[in-house]
Amino acid sequence: MADSSFDIVSKVERQEVDNALNQAVKEISQRYDFKGVDASIAWSGEKIEMRASGEERVKAVLDIFQSKLVKRGISLKALKAGDPQASGKEYKIIASLEEGISQENAKKVAKIIRDEGPKGVKAQVQGDELRVSSKSRDDLQAVIALLKGKDLDFALQFVNYR
Repeated sequence: MADSSFDIVSKVERQEVDNALNQAVKEISQRYDFKGVDASIAWSGEKIEMRASGEERVKAVLDIFQSKLVKRGISLKALKAGDPQASGKEYKIIASLEEGISQENAKKVAKIIRDEGPKGVKAQVQGDELRVSSKSRDDLQAVIALLKGKDLDFALQFVNYR
């Protein structure tokens, strides 16, 4: 019998992020507490830029955006937001989306699988993803449950389960 396997990736669906951003724009334009503070959120190349006239207001814009991401099923671990910066009369926050598993994070996950996972499970780093294989599908399910239980500082998705 051939080995069963799955891939561990860290990807963000850009369309879902775009939908969350559009929902945040709509809410900001309609909310009473944002009247007259020039609050905005928009794409700036590959990053997301939030602006408002006060530091608290720009943090509120970030909070709205984060709540919209959660509602759309995107992990907040993929969003890296900076601190509010003053630029002229307004404050802004630049946020970026992190995709792909770095080499060191992939090694961390592989070590967790080796140390705490079932015996006979192999993990190989392949670029910015991790392939996990085993003879038993039950062992693979146990590895998925193990990794979901861990509090890692990056988002994980499990794909190509076969």
